[in-house]
Amino acid sequence: MKTVVVCSGGLDSVSLAHRIAADHDLVLLLSFNYGQRHVRELDYAAACAARLGVPHEVIDMRNIGNRLTGSALTDDVDVPDGHYAEETMKSTVVPNRNAIMLTIAFGIAAARKADNVAIAVHGGDHFIYPDCRPDFIDAFQAMQNRALDGYASVRLLAPYVNQTKADIVADGARHHTPFAETWSCYKGGQHHCGRCGTCVERREAFHLAGVEDPTEYEDPDFWKAVTEDFDRRENETSR
Repeated sequence: MKTVVVCSGGLDSVSLAHRIAADHDLVLLLSFNYGQRHVRELDYAAACAARLGVPHEVIDMRNIGNRLTGSALTDDVDVPDGHYAEETMKSTVVPNRNAIMLTIAFGIAAARKADNVAIAVHGGDHFIYPDCRPDFIDAFQAMQNRALDGYASVRLLAPYVNQTKADIVADGARHHTPFAETWSCYKGGQHHCGRCGTCVERREAFHLAGVEDPTEYEDPDFWKAVTEDFDRRENETSR
């Protein structure tokens, strides 16, 4: 099955690309520049495509992204430190980002007669990002069935949608994903900061999966105290 993978260059989407390459006919990695402050992630997507021997295309969405204001990823708003599931991480929402990107991806897949579009949304995203939830995936598929009716049949693959970040690390390890060649940090510095929600989530996922984390963090131990504090407050709330 010919499959296009939406690949940011992050741990999730690069792991997905390696999984798809093993199980399907991977025909394209598709990335988007929407003016994200961590745009360096696209270099990792390009490296993944080269490693897997498939084309890599970057769609320039900066004129759209700079109108989706208010997000810490695209605007003059600080990226919050702390646990990925904290309320503060909602400041990283870019409204309709996945809906826009998937619409483009489906159009490209249909034009190239591909069978599938794959995206690496996962269970940990559900609290923060509405366009990463299972009901969005189902609704988007239903919409595309109408949009392409009589022209093409393209299926949306989201194999991680009900899985954890640790599950993705384990799956990536099974498919020989070179984790050091992935980028997660939303701050986009020279190294992973170790403090933003995505860095904390990344570090915790390796720990839970029992897989060695090759990532160089500016603050490699911040995740421990943050995770312990988050878990403590969650336990107190559930009593």
